Amino acid sequence: MSQSPESPTPESPKPGAKPSPVELLKAASQGKPPAKASSTEKAPSAKKLSPIEAIKEGSQFLRGDIAKELLDGKPTFGKANGVLLKHHGTYQQDDRDRRKEAKENQAPGGKYFSFMVRTAISGGRITSEQLLAEIDLCDELGDGTLRITTRQGLQLHGVLKENLKATIRRINDVQLTTFAACGDVRRNLMCSPAPYKGDPVYDQMQTLAEELAKELRPQTSAYHELWLTDQETGEKTRVDRHERPEHSDSEPLYGMTYLPRKFKLGVALPGDNSADVYAQDVGYLAICENSKVVGYNVLVGGGMGVTPSAAKTFVGIAQPLAYVPTSDAVDVAKAILKIHRDFGNRADRKVARIRYVVRNWGIESFKKKVEEYLGRDLAPPRPVEVTDYNDALGWGEQGDGRWFYGLSIENGRVKDTESVKLKRALREICEALSPPMRLTPHQNILFCDLAPNDRERLEGILVQHGVPLTEEISTARRWSMACPALPMCGLAVTESERLLPSIIDAMEKELTSLGLENEVFTTRMTGCPNGCARPYNADIGLVGKAKGKYTLFLGGRRQGDRLNWIYKDMVPEADVVPTLVPVFRQFRDERHEGESLGDFCERKKDQLALSGDSA
Repeated sequence: MSQSPESPTPESPKPGAKPSPVELLKAASQGKPPAKASSTEKAPSAKKLSPIEAIKEGSQFLRGDIAKELLDGKPTFGKANGVLLKHHGTYQQDDRDRRKEAKENQAPGGKYFSFMVRTAISGGRITSEQLLAEIDLCDELGDGTLRITTRQGLQLHGVLKENLKATIRRINDVQLTTFAACGDVRRNLMCSPAPYKGDPVYDQMQTLAEELAKELRPQTSAYHELWLTDQETGEKTRVDRHERPEHSDSEPLYGMTYLPRKFKLGVALPGDNSADVYAQDVGYLAICENSKVVGYNVLVGGGMGVTPSAAKTFVGIAQPLAYVPTSDAVDVAKAILKIHRDFGNRADRKVARIRYVVRNWGIESFKKKVEEYLGRDLAPPRPVEVTDYNDALGWGEQGDGRWFYGLSIENGRVKDTESVKLKRALREICEALSPPMRLTPHQNILFCDLAPNDRERLEGILVQHGVPLTEEISTARRWSMACPALPMCGLAVTESERLLPSIIDAMEKELTSLGLENEVFTTRMTGCPNGCARPYNADIGLVGKAKGKYTLFLGGRRQGDRLNWIYKDMVPEADVVPTLVPVFRQFRDERHEGESLGDFCERKKDQLALSGDSA
């Protein structure tokens, strides 16, 4: 088979080419069966490119006019640079709670603008020094809070434009980076985070996550020029850990216009799918023999995010593509990324993720294309299934004589309140014990490498600052998570992070009254259908549909390998728990032995769907 060219050529299809993915997508949206792909498939025509494609193409490899606008004294960037800034790890936002106040005070643009700055942390591995630096930044240049993301990264909110460069530079000063934390590139690499030293497969998976992050990283030096170089002297203050030292105006993997949309990857085990690999564009499910990873089942085409008003959009669970030995794992990821680059829809961003290519070609045709780009055949996937999800919370033995402690942090928000001084507690733990840490895909934190005599000290610090221990958290709260939503996210249509705690409060009471307080099931909530908290494969999904109203999904499961389904639409926030109570009661009365809530809802789907429609 011929090797795929390193630079993309989708913008110049040959006359008479077979139907493009755009045409295939159109057919699919009309209910026609998807056509099969061939090696001569061409990507969408350049004449139909979306405006964002033009912005990227003219950006000089993500530079744009960002340097000029950084110095113009205005609180915001223009639209084009706002698009490019995402690739550098920052989003321009405004405080939607204060829009009336901003207008009354005649703030520029009638809004109080600031920036979210996201740090990409492969597999969630972070040192005490690095976490302290992020806490300092949230206090000094942010809104006083820090947030653990659903992809094992960190987010600062409320950073003013005048402080943006200093913030990004200081993140790099502790050998972290914001580069490619957002944008049309590979996103932060997720990996099952538990620090088991007696089970070497966890370290082997972390090694792959680090390698994928490095090998799929954009190569432009624009990031270092903009954020890590003194504009007057040209002197670099510090570089991040994956920098290419030379000036780079070449993107061998990405090309001038990068990818049609984001590209998410994760690495997990059949017995621990905490990285939610079925929700990724590309997932790696480790195949182990004799306590060693020998290869991976590669999954492709997962993804959360949908536009309810557009029937052509859908969420997806990744499909098994092939089994690959560990030596081929990175090359296969590169091949799939190139296919996304060359065949992803650049005309309509709503259907630009790689799952739409997979769906329209079919998995076998997609596999043939991967083999063509890879230059060799791929083995069929191994017959394995995901069996569990390990959140690694509470105390655990690492296997090397040391311990780790997983602390539940509600919705990942690190802040101090009058009664709970979480931020202060984390600062004291980092300063006193200096443990390495892992951020988890469920927005929690693991303190690692603790000596046996550190256990009492760590718990004492948490208790002293009013931080609930994991053992004191209800099962329902432990397995819940939410996206930030209002007031800062521009896409949110209603509340999520600020509302979910009160929903869990009410849910706890009802579960206790029914004797179900120890049941393990996931509840995930988002303020819009984009699905950042991965609600579409949870046992219970709550997705913002209109102000104060949600679509309620049932029937996913903790293992993450099944989509849920709509139980009831447009549920007012006050009715969420009352709507669930009859489901909980029926689950208690009619479940099979050992059956989870999600499995029960899937088994009773037809009956529950009718009751949901009539509710």
